[in-house]
This record gives sequence, structure tokens and C-alpha cells, in this order.
Amino acid sequence: MTAPETPSDPAAPTPPHPRVRLLPGRSTRLRRGHPWVYSNEVAMTAEAKALPPGTVVTVQDAGDEALATALFNPHSLIALRVIVDRPDAAVDTDLIAARLHRALTLRATLVDGPCYRLVHAEADGLPGLIVDRFGDWLAVQANSAGMERLLPQVLAALDRVLAPRGIVVRDDTTGRTLEGLPAEGYRLHGATPDGPVPVIERGVRYRADLLGGQKTGWYHDQRDNHALVAGLAQGRTVLDVYSHSGGFGLACAVAGASRVLCVDSAAPALALAAAAAADNGVADRVETREAEAFGAMAALARDGARFGVVVCDPPSFVKSRKDLATGAKGYRKMARRAAALVEPGGFLFAASCSHNMPADRFLQEITKGLAQGGRGGRILAQTGAALDHPLHPALPESAYLKGVLLAVD
Repeated sequence: MTAPETPSDPAAPTPPHPRVRLLPGRSTRLRRGHPWVYSNEVAMTAEAKALPPGTVVTVQDAGDEALATALFNPHSLIALRVIVDRPDAAVDTDLIAARLHRALTLRATLVDGPCYRLVHAEADGLPGLIVDRFGDWLAVQANSAGMERLLPQVLAALDRVLAPRGIVVRDDTTGRTLEGLPAEGYRLHGATPDGPVPVIERGVRYRADLLGGQKTGWYHDQRDNHALVAGLAQGRTVLDVYSHSGGFGLACAVAGASRVLCVDSAAPALALAAAAAADNGVADRVETREAEAFGAMAALARDGARFGVVVCDPPSFVKSRKDLATGAKGYRKMARRAAALVEPGGFLFAASCSHNMPADRFLQEITKGLAQGGRGGRILAQTGAALDHPLHPALPESAYLKGVLLAVD
């Protein structure tokens, strides 16, 4: 799927914007800096409901005081996403380019090299927008109706600020479904990658499939955790479960692990891991195995396998709040199976990318699983996403990634 070429100066919504009014008593949180307004806080008049999803609007309180400029979707639980904290602001390529420049300056300080998350939605002032950078290539997710509507301006701003070879717009995200947007496939702007693109983290070379890989093709959020675990790997054997394309396993191999086993159910991801192992000159110490994670861990335990470092970084077990109880049991079971594979004096790192799994509950389930596996240990670190995934100060609950590192007795 190829998007039409973006005009050099695409038309942008110009003020004054349509007005959307809040219900009485519902402006306090917005005045304090929260970037979201929920649908039950909005006066959903016939005029408001008639606005196309993603329309740029000016938000008014019940007394008609104009408060902010926001992206409006009358069909979403999050009805308003503030983009400028003053009314009737111009939302155009210039505004987006300025936000991109600010984000780029921050990442240049935080990350060594041109591979990182450039835009992390609300935290970078572009609500619902994700931009991952892979050198001269970009992967974009427009996860709100507002950003979908502003996509021509976003692409023009990215061209202006970074001049990438090509941009892949990934539409296959659950966030788009919640906004009433199509959630499959991808669109292209500029050149098309002719295969996996390189990702370099602290000297380790990986390969990312921007067109068909999970999420944007890579997990920049685990960069710091890769380094943390790799620092324990020298001379040890390593098991990387849910390895995807080898993020943890290859970092450990390059750091001097004696042997690494990467387990994943996706053959294409494992092929990328194997190719990257060769790129790094560690193919002789890296094995890949296509298998379901729980079954693979049970089989390894039956065979008496033990590893100095075990990593479990699964996809989300808790996709919505109603899944919490079932997902919690899944994390507990995962930790129990993994505990059986850690040699005495070894290390276990477990992660959850489930937004709906509270950090304290995740830690509780991991430690329960460890105990059920008959193992003791100590918590060495509780971690989150890498620094290029900042949080909006009013949205601490958006800290989705949780990790725990344990020394296992």
C-alpha cells in the first residue's frame, strides 16, 4: 500500500477552529495540564457529533471560556487530545516541525546513534503519534484520529526536519481500532526498504523488518534493559524466551556469553536474529529455536537444562482490564517455568509490556512464580522503558513497560 506523495505545503486546519464545550465542572483537570478529556466530560451536541473524527477544535468550558486547542473524536473514549495549551492555535507543518526539532534535540542527548524513538505521543506534544527512527528510515504510527487527519502535515514535517530515505506508516495497531480507524497494513512515503534495515545499539547490530515486523519493527524501549542484562552475561549461558529478533540474546552474545538460545514462535523474527548473529560475528554461539514459549521452557526443564541468565519478554498478556486476572496468572506461570531453568547463582529478567498490568501486581506475580518454582532470590532492579520513551507529567499511568531483574539462589 503506497500513500500519495505529500504536497510540499499541505493544507492545514486554520483558526478560528470549531468550538467543543465541556460540561459544567469538567474543566479542572484540563486546567491543571492533563492532555485528555473523556467523552463523558464533553457536551456532545448535535454540532459536536457532526464534526469529523480528528477535527482540530478549540475547547471551551461550560462558561464559554476558551482553554486550549485539541484534536477531537466524538466516537472515542478519549474525546479530546490537547495539542496546544492555548485556544485557536495554528496546527500546521510548522508546529509539528518545531515539536520534531525539540524531540530530536532531546534524543541526540539521550541516545548514541540515530536509532531510537523520536516521538512518543503526548510526551512529545504530538498526541497519538509514534515515530521510530532507524537511521535514514522512519516507522510511523498514527494512533489517534487527529494524527491520522494530520498525517500529510506530519510527513511534510518529517521530510523537512530529517529528510529520510523513506517512511513506513504502520496501520496495524490496536490503538487505531479504539479510534475507529482501519487497523491493518501499511502505507509508504518516499523510498521502500528493500529488506530489513539495520539497528545499532551500543555497538550491537540488529535487523528490523519495518514492513512486517511486530509494532514498528523493533523495540527501542528495551535498549537500556538489553544493556543491563548483557552486563551479567559474560561467560554464562543465556536463554532468551520470546526473543523476537534477538534483542537480549545478541546483546548477551556480543558481551561474551558462552552460549545463547533464542526461543520464539515467529520464524521470520528468528531468521533476523540468526542473520544479525552472523553480522556480529557470534553465530557460532547463538542458536535459534522456533517454539511456543511455555512448551519450550517445560521441555528444557525435562531435559535438565540450566542457564546462567534467563530472559522472558513476552507480548502483552493483559490487553484490557478484563484480562487482568488471566494475564496475572500467565506471568506467574511464566516465572515458575523460567525459575526452573536458572542455575543457582544465576539471573532472571522478566518484563511486561501490558499497559493494564500495574507494576506492583507484576512484581507480585513474578515473585510468586519464583516461589512456586521452589526458588528464592533477591530483586536487583525494577526497570521501565528506555529514556527515549518519556512520560507526560500528567500521564504517569502511561508507563507501560515494566521489568524486574532477580538474582536466583
